[in-house]
Amino acid sequence: MPMTRKLRILVVDDSVVVRRLLSDALSSDPNLTVVGTAPNGKVALAKIPQVNPDLISLDVDMPEMGGLETLVAIRKLSAKLPVIMFSSLTEYGAAATMNALSLGANDYVTKPAGIDGGVGALQKIKGELIPKVKALCGRAATASPATGPELGNRGGRDAVAGEVRPKDQLVTAVVIGISTGGPNALAALTPGFPADFPAPILIVQHMPPVFTKTLAQRLASLSALPVSEAVAGETVTPGRIWIAPGNFHMELARDGRVVRIQLHQGPAENSCRPAVDVLFRSAAEAYGEGTLAVIMTGMGQDGLIGCRHIRAAGGRIIIQDEASSVVWGMPGAVAKAGLADQVFPLAKLTHEINRAVSRHRHHPSGVRVNSLQSSL
Repeated sequence: MPMTRKLRILVVDDSVVVRRLLSDALSSDPNLTVVGTAPNGKVALAKIPQVNPDLISLDVDMPEMGGLETLVAIRKLSAKLPVIMFSSLTEYGAAATMNALSLGANDYVTKPAGIDGGVGALQKIKGELIPKVKALCGRAATASPATGPELGNRGGRDAVAGEVRPKDQLVTAVVIGISTGGPNALAALTPGFPADFPAPILIVQHMPPVFTKTLAQRLASLSALPVSEAVAGETVTPGRIWIAPGNFHMELARDGRVVRIQLHQGPAENSCRPAVDVLFRSAAEAYGEGTLAVIMTGMGQDGLIGCRHIRAAGGRIIIQDEASSVVWGMPGAVAKAGLADQVFPLAKLTHEINRAVSRHRHHPSGVRVNSLQSSL
């Protein structure tokens, strides 16, 4: 992303050590500058009009005024100012982060082990935080109003909804790849699936351990379908949603008519474990042309290679549009490669997935065997 000026960051954390560590990590990039720090939300709110930040790094647990309360106040001041939560890798941190995302936080970074001076903490923060700062600030600078989908020609073979005739094969599995902005997008997507959804749904969301379990619990409270973290050896059946657990790749392996979930800690792909490419490659082998791949909001290009495999197997690929994505890295890469059959805004993705899996499912008399027909 070309920079015309340095991006201005406000760091909010109650720990002096952490404030210094974050400031050093961010300031190491020539395109970023830390314009202020604050030990709690009360001080941060007073500093916002003084330092005019492009982004705020916000701790979850602070005295006087904690991260969630501060976030609510920030959103009253500005709906667009990017906020990245800095949270602990614990059940409490995961739950608080999910709450923060639902309240309007744009993303999060987890505190590395040994953050109070341990070797590697600075590099880990640089590797995770800086790319997210740049992606979110770039999005804030270039995003058009979300009044409708941007569905024009993007240089690949991506198409406006309705311009490409959907493939006619039966969809027997739905696989979803998603990253930055994912928890809120999935919370919007999954409630629209009916209880008799006639295919399995398997999701790779880039998240660490503990966080994926909390995400599954959050989605289960919203969805008519059972939602859970995947367990090795489980049989894949219609009408369920599985989330790849943090730090494990999720693969699908066919044994005759049965498909089972396999989990492993093989090398990271696209710097990710779980990786979308791993799931998508295995889905192409297990389900072939019956695979419906969905690439949603996220940084990077994880899922691109997997989509090539799904395309080669005859499956269908749809992506989330740029206007409704927090970051259009992953779906944008698929679009630019000419692999997207269709592009939809988030608000229409559930409808399209429902429509796709309901095609050609009939009784001999010609009546559909599921309730999707009545919902479409």
